[in-house]
Amino acid sequence: MDLTTSEKQQYSRHLILDEIGLEGQLKIKNASVLVIGAGGLGCPVLQYLTAAGVGRIGVIDNDVVEQSNLQRQILYTHDDIGSNKAITAASRLEKLNPYITLDTYPVRLTKDNALELFGSYDIIVDGSDNFATRYLVNDAAVLKDKPVVLGSIYKFEGQLAVYNYKSGPTYRCLYPTPPKQNEMPNCSEAGVLGALAGIIGALQANEVLKIICDIGEVLSGKLLTYNILSMSQMVLRFDKDAYTDVSCLEDKYDLQCELPIDNVGITIEELNKHPEKYNLLDVREYHERALHHIGGQHIPLGELQNRAHEVLQTKDLVVYCKAGVRSKKAIELLQKEDFECRLLYLTGTVL
Repeated sequence: MDLTTSEKQQYSRHLILDEIGLEGQLKIKNASVLVIGAGGLGCPVLQYLTAAGVGRIGVIDNDVVEQSNLQRQILYTHDDIGSNKAITAASRLEKLNPYITLDTYPVRLTKDNALELFGSYDIIVDGSDNFATRYLVNDAAVLKDKPVVLGSIYKFEGQLAVYNYKSGPTYRCLYPTPPKQNEMPNCSEAGVLGALAGIIGALQANEVLKIICDIGEVLSGKLLTYNILSMSQMVLRFDKDAYTDVSCLEDKYDLQCELPIDNVGITIEELNKHPEKYNLLDVREYHERALHHIGGQHIPLGELQNRAHEVLQTKDLVVYCKAGVRSKKAIELLQKEDFECRLLYLTGTVL
């Protein structure tokens, strides 16, 4: 397989690099990469891998574009709101590079499809935003002997590492067990500076190209942390742990951002049918309350423990936040206060 005249023009800046050249560009053309998630990290990863000429790129994402995504997910526009991310991203990327193949999977990654998907690609890029998917990706990659380039972002700090590279340390070597349910903030609760997604996503694409071309020093057994406020970075080294070997996929990978079923949820539609039956408690921050609210008492979660005695117990109490995580924590706190009324959380998103 050779490059066409048009491809040589497209990749000319790669071809003049001694470390890549024609041989390296052909490696890129012959490579296949599966990108999990077409969100904040997935968008820049997909753009740079497409531009670089990776011959086959798969993108899996069952989510649809929302307006709040546009702050950092730069493949999309207002016209794309409500459209599937994987399909929409691919339609954009085809215009950037017509010489590659783009496979779209508008489905959720599960233990039932992970092994088959991973077996079809050389490298896995994890741009997911929850721990359940990261552990599933790790385990499937180990079983199929595929390297994983994983990035994560939180507020103003990003992390990056390459796992299972040439049978090196895996994600479980660094994080043996998942955090407890709701122990970590939900991605939609914590916030993130949009530019951070571009920085970490670009670094993920860089690691992929280093692996393909066998150049530089791959971030295997090393975790890079990067703070964009101080522009400081640190590399933490870690070793392979034999006790984290994977023999099969688990029966269930729980979504850490979801609420457990032992708490009762209520939709906004159900609430509006009989609003007189409920008291409302908003546990978001003051600036969130000022932008929009649906009524009720307002006590930020951080103040709730000291102000629990102020919460009305005359009716069933519906606790709401933005996406549900703080509501769950608030309910757990109120349960410890021996509240006599029924405690419910509002499902869905409150903008």
